Amino acid sequence: MFENLSEKLQRVFKNLRGEGKLTAENMEAALREIRMALLEADVHFKVVKQLIADIREKAMGEEVLTALSPSQQVVKIVRDELIKTLGSHQSRLRFASEPPSVMLIVGLQGSGKTTSTGKLARWLSRNGHSPMMVSVDVYRPAARKQLSVIGRDVNLPVYEGSAEEKSPLQLALGARKEAVQTGRDVVLVDTAGRLHIDDQLMTELTELKTAFSPVELLFVADAMTGQDAVKSAEEFHRRLGITGVILTKMDGDARGGAALSVRTVTGQPLKFVGVGEKFDALEPFHPDRMASRILGMGDVLSLIEKVEETIDRKQAERMQEKLLDNDFTLEDFRDQLRQLRKIGPLDSILKLMPEIGPLKGMKDVDVDENEITRVVAIIDSMTPKERRNHMIINGSRRRRIARGSGVTVQQVNQLLKQYTQARKMMKNLTGGFMGKKLAKKMGKFGLPSFPGGLS
Repeated sequence: MFENLSEKLQRVFKNLRGEGKLTAENMEAALREIRMALLEADVHFKVVKQLIADIREKAMGEEVLTALSPSQQVVKIVRDELIKTLGSHQSRLRFASEPPSVMLIVGLQGSGKTTSTGKLARWLSRNGHSPMMVSVDVYRPAARKQLSVIGRDVNLPVYEGSAEEKSPLQLALGARKEAVQTGRDVVLVDTAGRLHIDDQLMTELTELKTAFSPVELLFVADAMTGQDAVKSAEEFHRRLGITGVILTKMDGDARGGAALSVRTVTGQPLKFVGVGEKFDALEPFHPDRMASRILGMGDVLSLIEKVEETIDRKQAERMQEKLLDNDFTLEDFRDQLRQLRKIGPLDSILKLMPEIGPLKGMKDVDVDENEITRVVAIIDSMTPKERRNHMIINGSRRRRIARGSGVTVQQVNQLLKQYTQARKMMKNLTGGFMGKKLAKKMGKFGLPSFPGGLS
């Protein structure tokens, strides 16, 4: 997400750094480039106009133009204004003082509404809640069937309704009653969608809103549709009064204009973003973190949160001790690769890294997930003794390992060579006091500490 905008903004800041000093002229030139970058990213023209005006007002001040590092000051100003445009602070879900909390999920057909309902239910269950889902789309049986399948996949209940419950209101009322009886504290109501906004749809949604007074009325929009998504959100808010937006398919939207526009145009916050097809690919939206990602500063906090959610703490502590003792075996390497895979696709992890120093360009690295599968297969084909002591792996053992893992002897040799180089590097890194501190930090977060490449 935001790849095109991020690349262009970084080019603007690089040009500013190349100037001897900041002047009104080169600042205006930079603002023109920022404006074009935002418009090309499909950001709403009114949002662009306001954002540029705010940046100009702050960047043209005497204290910035005469500062010791004016280009850095400008980066900070742009980041602050992006955060303000995106919503200033994270907007959390609201819950009723007396459960169950009813949340209506609304949007146009094809926006990812039903899938987002399942993802949100999973997120809620992972964060201390016990949600129940219900589809009230009485026009498309396939929609209700889809939610039932999703419910099984995420292992959460879906209210199916009785033969007598034929209207959206009856189904939603039945679900709420069932939630009370079974102790569920949240009811997610997946409403019907249309290919376009019409009066029948709005009447139906208004009836549901009036009957339940939902704590959240969340509009689901497809980020890939750009400003069409923003216009739909604006119209839904005008007629219904939405409380927040879930933007789907953000991982496939290289421009990101909808994310930057929706808060200003609707006045309502972006609460979640869908960043993949899997049910755990729904993230709470943090304006400050997103602004940092747009500017190439990465999103280390989100990366740490992902790690802490998936990494086994005891295993991470054991790995820390092994690093300090330089006792890192092939078995440990395999286990760390498996841990890393739990966090998510490697290309999405690399995109959270800051675009600075040796990490610059990491987000563009072509990660071959199949290569990781091959490495794990090679190590799995070794005996426990071989995994713990690579020195005993002679020629005949290498041929047996290659046959067992379906690779060539050369690929086995390559892995062993990288492993021995990495062990040597780790020994040098963890030898002194600073090295021990580094190993401790890596172990604390369970981060992979295998410096060798996989290709």
